[in-house]
Formats: sequence, C-alpha cells, structure tokens
Amino acid sequence: MKPKISLTTRLEYDAVAKGLAGAGVVEGSMFGMPCLKIEKKMLAGLFGDAMTFKLPPEPREQALRLSGAAAFDPGMGRPMTEWVVVPLEHSETWAGYAEQALEFVRP
Repeated sequence: MKPKISLTTRLEYDAVAKGLAGAGVVEGSMFGMPCLKIEKKMLAGLFGDAMTFKLPPEPREQALRLSGAAAFDPGMGRPMTEWVVVPLEHSETWAGYAEQALEFVRP
C-alpha cells in the first residue's frame, strides 16, 4: 500500500523539483512514487509525507541524525544503501539535500 501524500508535502516537493528544473532534473516515477531524475538516474523521491534522497556518506549520516529520518526501504524488507528518507517536519532541508543528491548522481 502506498503511503498517503498530504497537500503540504506535495507543495514542498514541487518547490524542490522546480528549483532543480534548470539543472536538467526531470520528474518521473520509480517504485510507484514520484521522483526526480537526471539522465534516467533517480536522485530523490516523494514517499508519503517525506522525501528520499540518494546521498554520499557524510550528508547521508547528517540527514540520518534528523528526528524521524531513517534509511530508506521502499518496501522490499531491506534499506537501500545510499538512501535516506527525511520527513516533512524537516522540509526546509529538502532543497539542500536534493542539490547534494544531484551532485552525487550527476553523470
């Protein structure tokens, strides 16, 4: 079952997506969730009332220290190594983590 996405979460996500559009980031879908990609590589996604980010080790560890943040498990029973899920309560960090994720996955 897909997690519900609130209007507030969607608006915050859309603001992040718009901020990265000039860098070649496009919106798509992966794991049944809205996501942000560059050249078919996923860098962030929307998961319920949270965003997920593919981050290098140091920013990932920083994100994991936020209350409610966790390693991202899309429902397969094991977390994805470089991914972290950051809840809506920390949406002010989303744009920064999205930029770090873009630099990390950019070809």
